[in-house]
Amino acid sequence: MADLYVMTRLLGYVDISDPRFVAAVLAITFNPLFWNVVARWEQKTRKLSRAFRSPYLACYSLGCAILLLNFLRSHCFTQAMLSQPKMESLDNPVAYCVGLALLGVGTVFVLSSFFALGFTGTFLGDYFGILKEARVTTFPFNLLDNPMYWGSTANYLGWAIMHASPAGLLLTVVVALIYVVAVLYEEPFTAEIYRQKASQSHKRS
Repeated sequence: MADLYVMTRLLGYVDISDPRFVAAVLAITFNPLFWNVVARWEQKTRKLSRAFRSPYLACYSLGCAILLLNFLRSHCFTQAMLSQPKMESLDNPVAYCVGLALLGVGTVFVLSSFFALGFTGTFLGDYFGILKEARVTTFPFNLLDNPMYWGSTANYLGWAIMHASPAGLLLTVVVALIYVVAVLYEEPFTAEIYRQKASQSHKRS
């Protein structure tokens, strides 16, 4: 009941038909769909690797496209927030500091995940046949699964709170839900390819 009350109150502040809000929802939804479709297509056909004559160049190109799309998503998210009213109860220094702290924590998770995985590990290199010796288990992966996704979600949540934005909070819920779906789709594949790699290594030894 409390969750329903909070959601109803948020919706009272948000015009979900506003073009900038719709654009933000579309950008949030499109990005994981794009990279998963392209990565699975590459894994099955190797057409990108052949087109670039290197799986590394193909992975770098996809990674750059994902980065550009993520910048666009963040821009749409911010524009949607700025176009809608603020929530008075969040428009205070304490809430701003909470949002700033979330933004800081999220940034730590995102950057530490990137440094632990490297560029190809971050941007779906396993679909291009670029595998690490084993799945990464160092910080922040020893604290939670998929820390880059949840770090990104924390960034959006913090950004929304800093702007006292109900639209931003609602869009953060969309971000989290999309990431949950992405994890359910990606995780079995990643687990399987590293299981196969471990099995092959065991047979050779």
